[in-house]
Amino acid sequence: MIRVGIVGATGYTALELIKILLRHPDVEITQLTSRDPDCPSLESVHPGLRQQLDVNFSLLDIASFASQVDCAFCCLPHAASAAIISKLLDKGIKVVDFSADYRLNDVGTFEQWYQVEHPDPERIGQVPYGIPELFRDRIKSAELVANPGCFPSSALLPLAPLIQQNIIEPSPIIVDSKTGVSGAGRKPNLKFHFPECNESVAAYAIGTHRHMPEIDQIIARFTGNKITTIFTPHVVAMNRGILSTIYVKPKEGITAEVLQHELAKFYATEPFVRITQQPPTTKDVANTNFCDISVLPNRDLVVIVSALDNLIKGASGAAVQNFNLMFGLTESAGLL
Repeated sequence: MIRVGIVGATGYTALELIKILLRHPDVEITQLTSRDPDCPSLESVHPGLRQQLDVNFSLLDIASFASQVDCAFCCLPHAASAAIISKLLDKGIKVVDFSADYRLNDVGTFEQWYQVEHPDPERIGQVPYGIPELFRDRIKSAELVANPGCFPSSALLPLAPLIQQNIIEPSPIIVDSKTGVSGAGRKPNLKFHFPECNESVAAYAIGTHRHMPEIDQIIARFTGNKITTIFTPHVVAMNRGILSTIYVKPKEGITAEVLQHELAKFYATEPFVRITQQPPTTKDVANTNFCDISVLPNRDLVVIVSALDNLIKGASGAAVQNFNLMFGLTESAGLL
Protein backbone atom coordinates (compact mmCIF):
# COMPACT_ATOMS: atom_id res chain seq x y z
CA MET A 1 0.00 0.00 0.00
CA ILE A 2 1.14 3.53 -0.76
CA ARG A 3 0.95 5.78 2.29
CA VAL A 4 -0.68 9.12 1.53
CA GLY A 5 -0.94 12.36 3.47
CA ILE A 6 -3.06 15.41 2.72
CA VAL A 7 -1.69 18.79 3.75
CA GLY A 8 -4.54 21.23 4.42
CA ALA A 9 -7.35 18.67 4.41
CA THR A 10 -10.31 20.74 5.60
CA GLY A 11 -11.60 22.12 2.27
CA TYR A 12 -13.97 20.89 -0.40
CA THR A 13 -11.30 19.51 -2.74
CA ALA A 14 -9.67 17.66 0.16
CA LEU A 15 -13.02 16.10 1.04
CA GLU A 16 -13.46 14.85 -2.53
CA LEU A 17 -9.87 13.61 -2.52
CA ILE A 18 -10.43 11.61 0.68
CA LYS A 19 -13.57 10.03 -0.80
CA ILE A 20 -11.65 8.93 -3.90
CA LEU A 21 -8.65 7.64 -1.94
CA LEU A 22 -10.86 5.63 0.42
CA ARG A 23 -11.95 3.48 -2.53
CA HIS A 24 -8.48 3.34 -4.11
CA PRO A 25 -7.14 -0.22 -3.97
CA ASP A 26 -3.49 0.81 -3.48
CA VAL A 27 -3.75 3.66 -0.96
CA GLU A 28 -3.67 4.02 2.81
CA ILE A 29 -4.41 7.52 4.15
CA THR A 30 -2.04 8.01 7.08
CA GLN A 31 -1.88 11.77 7.66
CA LEU A 32 -4.30 14.71 7.51
CA THR A 33 -3.10 18.15 8.49
CA SER A 34 -4.83 21.41 9.35
CA ARG A 35 -3.54 24.88 10.11
CA ASP A 36 -6.10 25.14 12.92
CA PRO A 37 -4.12 24.92 16.19
CA ASP A 38 -7.11 23.20 17.85
CA CYS A 39 -6.73 20.24 15.45
CA PRO A 40 -10.43 19.37 15.09
CA SER A 41 -11.62 15.82 14.63
CA LEU A 42 -12.21 14.55 11.12
CA GLU A 43 -15.95 14.05 11.62
CA SER A 44 -16.44 17.56 12.97
CA VAL A 45 -15.01 19.02 9.75
CA HIS A 46 -16.29 16.40 7.29
CA PRO A 47 -19.31 14.72 8.96
CA GLY A 48 -19.97 12.59 5.89
CA LEU A 49 -16.73 10.70 6.58
CA ARG A 50 -17.89 9.52 10.00
CA GLN A 51 -16.68 5.92 10.67
CA GLN A 52 -14.93 5.77 7.29
CA LEU A 53 -11.42 6.85 8.26
CA ASP A 54 -9.65 6.60 11.61
CA VAL A 55 -7.23 9.50 11.09
CA ASN A 56 -7.65 12.89 12.73
CA PHE A 57 -6.13 16.26 11.92
CA SER A 58 -2.72 17.26 13.20
CA LEU A 59 -0.50 20.26 12.78
CA LEU A 60 2.12 19.75 10.11
CA ASP A 61 5.47 18.64 11.43
CA ILE A 62 7.66 17.98 8.39
CA ALA A 63 9.85 15.28 9.92
CA SER A 64 6.96 13.35 11.47
CA PHE A 65 4.75 13.74 8.40
CA ALA A 66 7.48 12.65 5.99
CA SER A 67 8.21 9.53 8.04
CA GLN A 68 4.60 8.35 7.61
CA VAL A 69 3.85 9.07 3.94
CA ASP A 70 5.13 8.19 0.49
CA CYS A 71 3.13 10.87 -1.29
CA ALA A 72 1.60 14.18 -0.21
CA PHE A 73 -1.34 15.99 -1.73
CA CYS A 74 -0.88 19.65 -0.85
CA CYS A 75 -4.15 21.61 -0.66
CA LEU A 76 -2.78 24.85 0.77
CA PRO A 77 -3.23 28.31 -0.79
CA HIS A 78 -0.66 29.74 -3.20
CA ALA A 79 2.71 30.72 -1.67
CA ALA A 80 1.90 28.79 1.52
CA SER A 81 2.03 25.62 -0.56
CA ALA A 82 5.47 26.11 -2.12
CA ALA A 83 7.03 26.92 1.24
CA ILE A 84 6.01 23.46 2.48
CA ILE A 85 6.56 21.49 -0.72
CA SER A 86 10.25 22.27 -1.05
CA LYS A 87 10.78 20.72 2.42
CA LEU A 88 8.76 17.63 1.56
CA LEU A 89 10.71 17.10 -1.64
CA ASP A 90 13.94 17.32 0.34
CA LYS A 91 12.64 14.41 2.42
CA GLY A 92 12.07 12.29 -0.69
CA ILE A 93 8.27 12.62 -0.66
CA LYS A 94 6.44 12.81 -3.98
CA VAL A 95 3.93 15.68 -4.13
CA VAL A 96 0.82 16.64 -6.08
CA ASP A 97 0.23 20.37 -5.51
CA PHE A 98 -3.29 21.79 -5.77
CA SER A 99 -2.16 25.43 -5.63
CA ALA A 100 -1.02 27.64 -8.50
CA ASP A 101 2.54 27.82 -7.21
CA TYR A 102 4.14 25.66 -9.91
CA ARG A 103 1.70 25.95 -12.83
CA LEU A 104 3.14 28.97 -14.65
CA ASN A 105 6.25 29.22 -16.79
CA ASP A 106 8.18 31.94 -14.96
CA VAL A 107 8.47 33.73 -11.63
CA GLY A 108 7.71 37.16 -13.12
CA THR A 109 4.28 36.08 -14.38
CA PHE A 110 3.47 34.38 -11.07
CA GLU A 111 4.39 37.41 -9.00
CA GLN A 112 2.56 39.78 -11.37
CA TRP A 113 -0.72 37.88 -11.15
CA TYR A 114 -0.53 36.62 -7.56
CA GLN A 115 1.07 39.69 -5.99
CA VAL A 116 3.35 37.70 -3.71
CA GLU A 117 7.00 36.68 -3.73
CA HIS A 118 7.44 33.04 -4.70
CA PRO A 119 9.02 30.90 -1.93
CA ASP A 120 10.60 28.36 -4.33
CA PRO A 121 11.42 30.25 -7.55
CA GLU A 122 14.03 27.80 -8.88
CA ARG A 123 11.38 25.20 -9.65
CA ILE A 124 9.04 27.51 -11.58
CA GLY A 125 8.77 26.34 -15.18
CA GLN A 126 10.36 22.97 -14.37
CA VAL A 127 7.30 21.19 -12.94
CA PRO A 128 5.00 19.08 -15.14
CA TYR A 129 1.50 20.47 -15.52
CA GLY A 130 -1.01 17.94 -14.27
CA ILE A 131 -3.36 17.28 -17.17
CA PRO A 132 -2.47 13.66 -17.96
CA GLU A 133 -4.18 13.75 -21.35
CA LEU A 134 -1.61 16.36 -22.44
CA PHE A 135 1.51 15.75 -20.34
CA ARG A 136 1.36 12.07 -19.38
CA ASP A 137 4.98 11.19 -20.16
CA ARG A 138 6.41 13.98 -18.03
CA ILE A 139 4.05 13.24 -15.14
CA LYS A 140 5.12 9.57 -15.00
CA SER A 141 8.68 10.46 -13.99
CA ALA A 142 7.90 13.47 -11.81
CA GLU A 143 8.53 13.97 -8.11
CA LEU A 144 6.24 17.02 -8.11
CA VAL A 145 3.21 17.72 -10.29
CA ALA A 146 1.33 21.02 -10.54
CA ASN A 147 -2.35 20.06 -10.46
CA PRO A 148 -4.27 22.20 -12.97
CA GLY A 149 -6.74 24.97 -12.29
CA CYS A 150 -10.38 23.97 -12.72
CA PHE A 151 -11.24 26.67 -15.26
CA PRO A 152 -8.08 26.02 -17.30
CA SER A 153 -8.87 22.30 -17.46
CA SER A 154 -12.22 23.07 -19.07
CA ALA A 155 -10.51 25.25 -21.68
CA LEU A 156 -7.23 23.40 -22.25
CA LEU A 157 -8.73 19.98 -22.92
CA PRO A 158 -10.74 21.18 -25.94
CA LEU A 159 -8.31 23.84 -27.18
CA ALA A 160 -4.88 22.19 -26.94
CA PRO A 161 -5.37 19.54 -29.67
CA LEU A 162 -6.93 22.07 -32.06
CA ILE A 163 -4.11 24.59 -31.61
CA GLN A 164 -1.59 21.77 -32.01
CA GLN A 165 -3.21 20.76 -35.30
CA ASN A 166 -3.19 24.43 -36.43
CA ILE A 167 -6.86 24.29 -37.45
CA ILE A 168 -8.15 27.24 -35.43
CA GLU A 169 -6.87 30.80 -35.22
CA PRO A 170 -4.68 31.38 -32.14
CA SER A 171 -6.37 34.65 -31.19
CA PRO A 172 -8.63 35.91 -30.08
CA ILE A 173 -10.16 32.93 -28.30
CA ILE A 174 -13.06 33.73 -26.01
CA VAL A 175 -13.60 31.49 -22.99
CA ASP A 176 -16.85 32.19 -21.15
CA SER A 177 -17.09 29.99 -18.05
CA LYS A 178 -19.70 29.36 -15.36
CA THR A 179 -18.82 27.74 -12.05
CA GLY A 180 -20.62 26.52 -8.99
CA VAL A 181 -20.11 28.26 -5.65
CA SER A 182 -17.77 25.55 -4.35
CA GLY A 183 -15.17 26.95 -6.75
CA ALA A 184 -14.64 29.79 -4.26
CA GLY A 185 -13.55 27.36 -1.56
CA ARG A 186 -14.90 26.71 1.91
CA LYS A 187 -13.70 29.85 3.67
CA PRO A 188 -16.69 32.16 4.34
CA ASN A 189 -17.05 35.06 1.91
CA LEU A 190 -19.96 37.51 1.80
CA LYS A 191 -20.24 37.29 -2.01
CA PHE A 192 -20.97 33.58 -1.75
CA HIS A 193 -23.32 33.77 1.23
CA PHE A 194 -26.61 32.10 0.21
CA PRO A 195 -28.79 35.27 0.10
CA GLU A 196 -26.11 37.06 -1.93
CA CYS A 197 -25.59 34.46 -4.68
CA ASN A 198 -28.87 32.55 -4.80
CA GLU A 199 -31.06 33.21 -7.87
CA SER A 200 -28.19 35.11 -9.45
CA VAL A 201 -25.40 34.80 -12.00
CA ALA A 202 -22.44 37.16 -11.68
CA ALA A 203 -19.34 37.80 -13.79
CA TYR A 204 -16.20 38.55 -11.80
CA ALA A 205 -12.49 39.27 -12.18
CA ILE A 206 -13.08 40.45 -15.75
CA GLY A 207 -9.70 40.78 -17.45
CA THR A 208 -7.87 40.07 -14.20
CA HIS A 209 -8.54 36.41 -13.37
CA ARG A 210 -5.38 34.48 -12.55
CA HIS A 211 -6.35 31.54 -14.72
CA MET A 212 -6.03 33.60 -17.90
CA PRO A 213 -2.20 33.48 -18.08
CA GLU A 214 -2.35 29.82 -17.06
CA ILE A 215 -4.47 28.96 -20.10
CA ASP A 216 -2.21 30.93 -22.46
CA GLN A 217 1.07 29.56 -21.07
CA ILE A 218 0.04 25.91 -20.92
CA ILE A 219 -1.26 26.02 -24.50
CA ALA A 220 2.10 27.44 -25.53
CA ARG A 221 3.93 24.78 -23.51
CA PHE A 222 1.98 21.96 -25.16
CA THR A 223 1.82 23.24 -28.73
CA GLY A 224 4.71 25.68 -29.08
CA ASN A 225 2.19 28.26 -30.32
CA LYS A 226 1.31 31.51 -28.62
CA ILE A 227 -2.39 32.24 -28.13
CA THR A 228 -4.43 35.06 -26.63
CA THR A 229 -7.52 34.16 -24.64
CA ILE A 230 -10.22 36.46 -23.36
CA PHE A 231 -11.44 34.66 -20.25
CA THR A 232 -14.48 35.68 -18.25
CA PRO A 233 -15.65 33.58 -15.28
CA HIS A 234 -19.13 33.67 -13.78
CA VAL A 235 -20.42 32.24 -10.54
CA VAL A 236 -23.76 30.44 -10.68
CA ALA A 237 -25.97 29.50 -7.73
CA MET A 238 -25.22 25.77 -7.83
CA ASN A 239 -22.88 23.71 -5.68
CA ARG A 240 -20.48 22.32 -8.26
CA GLY A 241 -19.59 22.12 -11.92
CA ILE A 242 -18.02 24.20 -14.67
CA LEU A 243 -19.52 24.88 -18.07
CA SER A 244 -17.22 26.66 -20.51
CA THR A 245 -18.48 28.08 -23.79
CA ILE A 246 -15.49 28.73 -26.04
CA TYR A 247 -15.64 30.79 -29.22
CA VAL A 248 -12.98 30.13 -31.86
CA LYS A 249 -12.43 31.02 -35.50
CA PRO A 250 -11.54 27.97 -37.61
CA LYS A 251 -8.84 28.17 -40.27
CA GLU A 252 -10.08 28.53 -43.83
CA GLY A 253 -11.86 25.40 -45.07
CA ILE A 254 -12.22 23.95 -41.56
CA THR A 255 -15.72 23.21 -40.29
CA ALA A 256 -17.17 22.40 -36.88
CA GLU A 257 -17.44 18.78 -38.01
CA VAL A 258 -13.70 18.68 -38.70
CA LEU A 259 -12.93 20.09 -35.26
CA GLN A 260 -15.24 17.57 -33.62
CA HIS A 261 -13.59 14.74 -35.57
CA GLU A 262 -10.08 15.86 -34.57
CA LEU A 263 -11.04 16.00 -30.90
CA ALA A 264 -12.66 12.57 -31.10
CA LYS A 265 -9.50 11.17 -32.70
CA PHE A 266 -7.18 12.82 -30.16
CA TYR A 267 -9.15 11.55 -27.17
CA ALA A 268 -10.18 8.17 -28.60
CA THR A 269 -8.18 6.20 -26.01
CA GLU A 270 -8.60 8.58 -23.09
CA PRO A 271 -10.88 7.22 -20.33
CA PHE A 272 -12.00 10.57 -18.94
CA VAL A 273 -12.69 12.79 -21.97
CA ARG A 274 -15.94 12.23 -23.85
CA ILE A 275 -16.71 13.94 -27.15
CA THR A 276 -20.48 14.37 -27.40
CA GLN A 277 -22.88 15.25 -30.20
CA GLN A 278 -25.10 17.40 -27.98
CA PRO A 279 -23.78 20.23 -25.79
CA PRO A 280 -22.99 18.78 -22.35
CA THR A 281 -24.41 20.05 -19.08
CA THR A 282 -22.84 20.21 -15.65
CA LYS A 283 -25.32 17.60 -14.46
CA ASP A 284 -23.89 15.15 -17.02
CA VAL A 285 -20.49 15.18 -15.30
CA ALA A 286 -21.36 15.98 -11.67
CA ASN A 287 -19.51 13.77 -9.16
CA THR A 288 -17.39 12.19 -11.93
CA ASN A 289 -13.92 12.59 -13.37
CA PHE A 290 -15.21 13.12 -16.92
CA CYS A 291 -14.84 16.16 -19.13
CA ASP A 292 -17.50 16.24 -21.85
CA ILE A 293 -16.89 18.32 -24.98
CA SER A 294 -19.00 19.16 -28.03
CA VAL A 295 -18.41 21.37 -31.08
CA LEU A 296 -21.11 23.33 -32.92
CA PRO A 297 -21.13 25.85 -35.80
CA ASN A 298 -22.22 29.44 -35.20
CA ARG A 299 -22.01 31.66 -38.34
CA ASP A 300 -18.33 32.27 -39.06
CA LEU A 301 -17.24 30.99 -35.67
CA VAL A 302 -17.31 27.63 -33.94
CA VAL A 303 -18.62 27.18 -30.42
CA ILE A 304 -17.02 24.55 -28.21
CA VAL A 305 -18.86 23.60 -25.03
CA SER A 306 -17.06 21.71 -22.28
CA ALA A 307 -18.34 20.58 -18.90
CA LEU A 308 -16.61 19.09 -15.88
CA ASP A 309 -16.95 18.82 -12.13
CA ASN A 310 -14.73 21.54 -10.69
CA LEU A 311 -14.00 19.52 -7.53
CA ILE A 312 -13.14 16.26 -9.31
CA LYS A 313 -11.87 16.52 -12.90
CA GLY A 314 -11.03 20.14 -12.09
CA ALA A 315 -9.12 19.22 -8.93
CA SER A 316 -9.13 15.99 -6.90
CA GLY A 317 -9.86 13.50 -9.68
CA ALA A 318 -7.08 14.94 -11.82
CA ALA A 319 -4.80 14.79 -8.77
CA VAL A 320 -5.47 11.07 -8.36
CA GLN A 321 -4.84 10.51 -12.09
CA ASN A 322 -1.47 12.22 -11.59
CA PHE A 323 -0.74 10.19 -8.45
CA ASN A 324 -1.50 6.95 -10.29
CA LEU A 325 0.90 7.86 -13.08
CA MET A 326 3.64 8.91 -10.66
CA PHE A 327 3.48 5.51 -8.92
CA GLY A 328 3.05 3.36 -12.02
CA LEU A 329 -0.55 2.40 -11.22
CA THR A 330 -3.56 2.04 -13.50
CA GLU A 331 -4.47 5.63 -14.31
CA SER A 332 -8.16 5.15 -13.58
CA ALA A 333 -7.65 3.46 -10.20
CA GLY A 334 -10.10 4.87 -7.67
CA LEU A 335 -11.85 6.92 -10.33
CA LEU A 336 -14.03 4.46 -12.24
